[in-house]
Amino acid sequence: MPLFNFAIVGCGNIGNRHAKYIAERGHLQAVCDIVPDKAKTLADAYHAKAYTSLQDLLEQEKNLDLLAVCTPNGLHATHSLAGLEKGLHVVCEKPMAIRSDDCKRMIEAADRMKRHLFIVKQNRFNPPIEAVKKLIEEGRLGKILSVQVNCFWNRPAAYYQNSWKGTAELDGGTLFTQFSHFIDLLYWLLGEPDHVQAFIANLHHQDLIDFEDTGVINFHFANGILGGMHYTVNSFETNMEGSLTIMAENASIKIGGPYLNELSYQRIKDFSIRDLPAGNPANDYGAYRGTMSNHDKVYDNVIAVLAGHEKIATNAFEGLKTVEIIEKIYATAKAFPNYKK
Repeated sequence: MPLFNFAIVGCGNIGNRHAKYIAERGHLQAVCDIVPDKAKTLADAYHAKAYTSLQDLLEQEKNLDLLAVCTPNGLHATHSLAGLEKGLHVVCEKPMAIRSDDCKRMIEAADRMKRHLFIVKQNRFNPPIEAVKKLIEEGRLGKILSVQVNCFWNRPAAYYQNSWKGTAELDGGTLFTQFSHFIDLLYWLLGEPDHVQAFIANLHHQDLIDFEDTGVINFHFANGILGGMHYTVNSFETNMEGSLTIMAENASIKIGGPYLNELSYQRIKDFSIRDLPAGNPANDYGAYRGTMSNHDKVYDNVIAVLAGHEKIATNAFEGLKTVEIIEKIYATAKAFPNYKK
């Protein structure tokens, strides 16, 4: 397997996670962050070169193969396009962007430059998700009737203070930053919703964020499936649940736990899911925990694709669909005034 040369833009929590898995599979050549200390710390840990300007990095570093974009949501398009225009493959963290028009520009650039554009959707690799995807593809569940998603997480005030998180310009909304993985899984497993109805409100994060902290959504999918989603970052003190329940002609299944990491219930005609691997732990950032840590599997796929051995696990079109669905939800959402006691 050839050794590929990588660069990272964005040296925060997620950039550090990318660095670990890149270094285990390739050569981390350079990193970039507008905060000099962050760039230097990460660069020193992996004997890479530190930059505070992505333009300088792209102009000065030779023989790069791929840029990993780990910056705030609202910068994903700008930084991905910069890498693509320089002839690099790009791994872009979720969400692909916070506007579908930007996603389309990224896809056009990747096609024009004949480069791969990988979108990080690591929850697809959760063992119970993989198992249910396989059953759906085999037709073992029969006709799928309905689906319910619950996302009950905690994000305290400290998470948003002195941060790009919670801002309309760089964050984009709770569905983009916290729960885009759940929207992706609905699309990946069940197809595209053609009708949505949503109610959103900021119930407990007034003066902290520019958008909702809670939402309730109804879905009608193009294939006739009915669905619902209840999401919030107001779970008391800690993350409570991230679950997906499917009712089908020949099965009832719930994938639960805090992070879609447990097979909570199964009743399947003439079949039982057995011996699932434990899976990776959730991303632990000290003050809070994120979604599942499957970036090792993401980079296994990246390396295999660059070597010509596999197809992309999550392509740019699928990243675009997630953004389009979130846009559709927000466009039809009825926002209620902030609740005050």
